[in-house]
Amino acid sequence: MSEKSKIVNLIVKAVQKVCGEGPVYLHEPSVSNLEHEFVGDCLKSTFVSSVGKYVDRFEQEISEYTGAKHAVAVVNGTSALHISLILKGVKKDDEVLVPGLTFAATANAICFANAIPHFVDSEDETFGICPKSLEVYLSEICDIKNNTCVNSLTGRRISAIIPVHIFGHPCKIEELLTVAKKFNLEVIEDAAESLGSFYKGKHTGTFGKLGTISFNGNKIITAGGGGMIITDDEDLARRAKHLSTTAKIPHRWEYVHDQVGYNYRMPNLNAALGCAQLKRLSEFLQKKRMLFQKYSGQLDSVEGIRLFSEPTNCCSNYWLQTIVLDEGNLSLRDDILAALNSSGLMSRPAWKGLHTLQHFKESPRMDMKVVNSLEKRIINIPSSSFLNNN
Repeated sequence: MSEKSKIVNLIVKAVQKVCGEGPVYLHEPSVSNLEHEFVGDCLKSTFVSSVGKYVDRFEQEISEYTGAKHAVAVVNGTSALHISLILKGVKKDDEVLVPGLTFAATANAICFANAIPHFVDSEDETFGICPKSLEVYLSEICDIKNNTCVNSLTGRRISAIIPVHIFGHPCKIEELLTVAKKFNLEVIEDAAESLGSFYKGKHTGTFGKLGTISFNGNKIITAGGGGMIITDDEDLARRAKHLSTTAKIPHRWEYVHDQVGYNYRMPNLNAALGCAQLKRLSEFLQKKRMLFQKYSGQLDSVEGIRLFSEPTNCCSNYWLQTIVLDEGNLSLRDDILAALNSSGLMSRPAWKGLHTLQHFKESPRMDMKVVNSLEKRIINIPSSSFLNNN
């Protein structure tokens, strides 16, 4: 057996010891009697759409948990980003900086706002945008004219940046805020994957003026779908709720809309599920950390790989457990993925670098050296919180 085949076999056996026999999915929700109770109560109330007590309750409880002063519930994380871009003044044909290593929805939301994704590189330490290389890059291509950052290569305004906390691990958000301030960029945090993650004791999504969270079925807590906009700015919160409720002026019976709005409000039924899940978040976080420790115990002795751990100054939610291959083992990625999935242990690579997708190939970008490398080296392994019980 070759040395590389040994590595593949060792990884499969290690994951099997933690997860047990397949099939094991990448990430499943954990549902208890509490979720059935809350959803049942919502059904009995007949308020199952965007009006009902659970929507208000979910917003209040997310606000309290994250430390944001306001939270606005919407149908998914993408719509949360879309509304946030509009609120921060992103205009048609503006460029918005976004990491090439993120889920497509982050860049899609920019397109929904009629703006242009401008892809920037990441770093090994956090998987997030690299502040140092970004500052060097912007210094080379940008001019500041009338307090506006202009891409000298395209002549377009660069109006905002969307830092993303990848796989639940906080990026270097304070350093990115410093870069954003230097170049007069609005900051919208994509904290879709990082509910329960903190950077220097402060919850992700609360560093910029606006942050967004996702409650998709595969997130650390789920509402079946759904998203949230969080902010300390009362006016931004009021406008977010207005825009996401089809811009309808509140009235007992009249239908008056004062601008083009969006039917983005979270249904009460989803919020009921979210409220129940949020009550169990501390349980999930503890189990996720214990799962990481179990994987570490099995994988630390395997040469040529590392299990990604929370970065310095961070407390991560460990949403997805991640194997990172050394540069010398790039050719093993697909062999490992094939072996794990053939054993019923659902695993996946990182997303394709967004700058490589056909519809984004003409988008502006910096040198994507690290993203191109990480795409070939990342493997996400089964990460459901209940796997800790095996």
